Amino acid sequence: MHTKHIVSTALTAVLLAAPALFAAPIPEDAKINGIAIGLQSYSFNRFSVMEAIEKTALAGGKVIEFYPGQKLSKEQPDVKWDHNASDEVIAQVKEKLAKHAVKAVNYGVVSVPADEAGARKLLEFAKKLGLYAITTESVDALPTLSKLVAEYDVKVGVHNHPKQPNNPNYKVWDPAYVLSVTKDLDPRIGAACDTGHWLRSGLNPVDCLKTLQGRVVSSHLKDLNKIGPGAEDVPYGAGVANIPAILNELKRQGFQGNISIEYESLWENNVPAAAQCIGFVRGYTTGR
Repeated sequence: MHTKHIVSTALTAVLLAAPALFAAPIPEDAKINGIAIGLQSYSFNRFSVMEAIEKTALAGGKVIEFYPGQKLSKEQPDVKWDHNASDEVIAQVKEKLAKHAVKAVNYGVVSVPADEAGARKLLEFAKKLGLYAITTESVDALPTLSKLVAEYDVKVGVHNHPKQPNNPNYKVWDPAYVLSVTKDLDPRIGAACDTGHWLRSGLNPVDCLKTLQGRVVSSHLKDLNKIGPGAEDVPYGAGVANIPAILNELKRQGFQGNISIEYESLWENNVPAAAQCIGFVRGYTTGR
């Protein structure tokens, strides 16, 4: 065998064994109009995981983001769905996802322990499900996660709830703070941008996305009926968020993550509103 061929073969083996620089991309067949959009299952927290998958498909979603603690099914209401799930339960959920052509892409908002063993447990769960990312507000765990995400090839997004005026220690509402705690970490670690909570904090989502350029992992994309505390979800295009401008900015940044509709109103029947949001994205064109 020629020396050149031996070197080439060895190099190929090394490249195949090495972790990718970024998490494996979400496949094109899980996207609508080039965007991986679906539901955050918290939208259906009155229902089970199995029903959430059904409702995501009914709304026209291609992907789903799970949250920890939802009951598994109507038949097994005492079984909770989270990263402690057995392989048998994970297999049940995978089967349901396949049946309805919905891809699991994200999981959160979940607390991540700062110790390596605890962080590994979450990343192993993510890997078993084939997730693109997990979502957390556990800033203390980010250094540990930064050491592990290359091994598991999973992204991590720091989520934001609204500003808490009486709690100055709650800082992740501010995109500049999120950038400050992620900018020096593994490139797989960034922000899970909740545009609705930015609006509730009085922030402009497009400006926030620009602040976080290069670190936008995923988004809970929301339109609201007003800016500030007490705002409620409305279908995309019906509120104050300027959804086309947000989508344009994500596209400008080359965003490849998932967008979750987390519709936190009309709890008993929000599938029609979610379907309107998906319809808006289906008809979206750059520059609107």
